[in-house]
Amino acid sequence: MAHPALGAPIEWGSCDPAPLPTDSMPAGAECGQLAVPIDYSKPESGVATIALIRFRATGAKIGSLLLNPGGPGGSGVQFAAGILSDLPSQLHERFDIVGFDPRGVGRSRPAVWCNSDAENDRERADPQVDYSPAGVAHIEGITKGFVQRCADRAGKQFLENVGTASAVKDMEAIRAALGDDKLTYVGFSYGTELGTQYAEAYPQRVRALVLDGAVDPSVAPMDSVIRQAQGFQKAFNDFAADCAKSPDCPLGTDPAKAVDVFHSLVNPLVEKPAATDDPRGLSYQDAITAVTSSLYSPGLWDKVTSGLTALRKGADASDLLDLADSYWGRDADGRYDNSSDAFNAITCVDNPFPTDPPPWVASDKQRRDISPWDSYGTFTGDAPRGVCAFWPVPATGRPHRASASGGPPILVISTTHDPATPYTDGVHLAEQLKARLLTVEGTQHTAAFTGDTCVDDIVVAYLIDLTLPPADARC
Repeated sequence: MAHPALGAPIEWGSCDPAPLPTDSMPAGAECGQLAVPIDYSKPESGVATIALIRFRATGAKIGSLLLNPGGPGGSGVQFAAGILSDLPSQLHERFDIVGFDPRGVGRSRPAVWCNSDAENDRERADPQVDYSPAGVAHIEGITKGFVQRCADRAGKQFLENVGTASAVKDMEAIRAALGDDKLTYVGFSYGTELGTQYAEAYPQRVRALVLDGAVDPSVAPMDSVIRQAQGFQKAFNDFAADCAKSPDCPLGTDPAKAVDVFHSLVNPLVEKPAATDDPRGLSYQDAITAVTSSLYSPGLWDKVTSGLTALRKGADASDLLDLADSYWGRDADGRYDNSSDAFNAITCVDNPFPTDPPPWVASDKQRRDISPWDSYGTFTGDAPRGVCAFWPVPATGRPHRASASGGPPILVISTTHDPATPYTDGVHLAEQLKARLLTVEGTQHTAAFTGDTCVDDIVVAYLIDLTLPPADARC
C-alpha cells in the first residue's frame, strides 16, 4: 500500500500480511494508514504514517472504539485483532473496533529500530550484574552503544517527535479521520498516559475514556521505577505463596524462604546458562525477564512454575526462555519486533531522567531493599545509569498533575496488587481527573476484557450508555 499524503482520508483495505497468524486472525479485518506530520510544529519537515486496523460494528453503530494495549511500544493493531474474541459482544455490536500502532511502533512508519536481531540476542546473553567500577563501565558501554544505534538508525528528528505529546495529536487526527465527533477510547497501562494526555489536550473531544492499569503522571520517572519494583515484589510474594500450596513447588513450601530459593536457582546462570532446546540456553537476564513477565498475570504462573522446576532438576528450561522471548517480541525464527526499541525511545523523550550517577546509585540501593527477589549480589556503592541517562534528544514532557477540566466523566480501573502500575497510581489519577474509580481485587496487570464479568459489565455500561458505577465500586 502506497504511503498516503497529509490530509488524505484513510483508505481501508485487506490486512496483508495479517498481524496475527491466519488461523487466529478474526474475519472482517480492514487495515489502513493515516498520514500525520513528523513534527506538528513544522508540517513541511516530513510525514509519518499511523497503521490502523478496523472491525466494523455488527449492529446499530455509536461510533468507533479506539484501543491501545500500552508499552509504550505495544502494537494496537495486533492487540485489537487478538482481543476481539474476548470483547463483550455488545461492544463489537455498537462500535467499530479500531486499533492503532502509535508513531514509531509496529507497522507505523518510520518505525524506531535500534538493534538487529543478533544485537538483541547478544545483549540478553550478557548478565549485566557486575556492579564493580569495571562492571559498571562495561554495562554503560553496552547502553551507550544501543543509544548510538538508535540515533543513527532512527534519526534525531524522529526521536525528538516520537513521544506521547505527538502521539496524542495523532489520536486526534485518527478521531477526525474516522468521522467521530468525539473520542471513545480504552487504554491499558501506558495507554492510560495516552488517554490522560488526550483528555488534557482535547477535553471537549472526549466522549468516554476507560483508563485501566493507570499511570500517575505526577510521579517522577525514578520514583516510578521504585514503585513498580515494590509492586513486582508483592506479586512475587503472591506467586510464591500460591506455589507453596503444592508440595512440588520449586520455590519450596515456605513462602518466607522463596526469595533465597529463587536466588539459588537463577544466580548460577550468571556463570553458565541453563540448557534449553534452543542453542542460546537460558541466561540470567532471561530467567529474571521470564519471571517478571509471568507476574503480570496469574494465568502465566503454571508456565513459570514448570520452568523453575526444570531449573531445579537441571532439565530443559525452555518454558522460561519462551516467556522471555515473548516479552522481548522474538518469534520462533529469531526475528524481533521493535517494541523494546520503541519503549526506550518513547520513555526517554516523555520525561527527564538524571544524567549523573548518584541518583542511579541511590535508586539501586533503594530498589534492593524493597525488591530482593530480582536483586543480584549486594549493594556496591556503584550502579550503571540507564538508557535514558544517555538519550540523544531532550525530553518533551515533565511530571505533572493531570487536569482535564471541561470534559465528561472518565472511568479509571485500578487493581489492588497490580505489579506494573500500583493501585495507588489509579487512585491518584482518578483524583486528579475527578474521574470515577473502579477498584479490582487481584494480582494482575489490568482487568478489563480478561473474563471478569463484574468489570466488563461496568465497562460496557459506561462505554455504551455513559453510565458510571457507584463511587465505591469494587470487583
